[in-house]
Amino acid sequence: MKINSLIYSERLRVNSIRKTEFMRTKKIEERFYRNWTNTDDLVKSRIQIQETDLQILTERSINESWLKKRILCYRRDIQDYISRQPRFLTSLKPVSSELDAPAIIKLMTKASKVADVGPMAAVAGAIAQFLGRDLLKQGYGEIIIENGGDIFLKTKRCRCVGIFAGKSGFSRKLALKIEPGISPCGICTSSATVGHSLSLGKSDGAVILAKDAALADALATATCNLVDSRRDLNKAIEFAKNINGVLGAVIILGDELISWGVEFV
Repeated sequence: MKINSLIYSERLRVNSIRKTEFMRTKKIEERFYRNWTNTDDLVKSRIQIQETDLQILTERSINESWLKKRILCYRRDIQDYISRQPRFLTSLKPVSSELDAPAIIKLMTKASKVADVGPMAAVAGAIAQFLGRDLLKQGYGEIIIENGGDIFLKTKRCRCVGIFAGKSGFSRKLALKIEPGISPCGICTSSATVGHSLSLGKSDGAVILAKDAALADALATATCNLVDSRRDLNKAIEFAKNINGVLGAVIILGDELISWGVEFV
């Protein structure tokens, strides 16, 4: 099975616990899953600015200097807004954004309200999405931006996105088939058993496929939080599938898997 990109189930998805993206940390977690990708048709770049660590795959080389400036711009928008509105960083519930808030703040606020989580739950997906839009404007047609396991994807060919869910038997044995017609899209995941951050649920992996990467990111958090036992799987999948903009969902708990709207390869 050829895997073009890989979802990494980080425990970095509990509401505003994603605030670690914008806090000092002792070290950046190794992105070991990047060694498992097979994208011979794309040019691979890695850009790391403070806590933001991206892998970017495109059909031709990117201007890294230009893209770094865009990343710094979005980080600055978020950091400046947090300095004015500290609750945006710490809230575990949705908060309202100011009328003059930057566009990325408004996107995160909107996603968090839909998912009923804190706005920082959408930060990685939002950054990937905004950078993806920037590259689309530059004429790129093949774009995979992976930000800590959260993915913005635009493709002209079928791509397979593998799922890593820790010690679950499904880990690295399944991949989502992503057809060009549904891209650009976001593919984001949340896990209670992989990574270093707190999770309110017990799922090994809650994967959300949506038209909006920020929405996928926030909903992955919310969906994972709903799963404490196998009895919660149906409830969690129903929650995800009934959200406007969601294209598919996968939830893994040990040897149990439930899915909707996705095709596996």
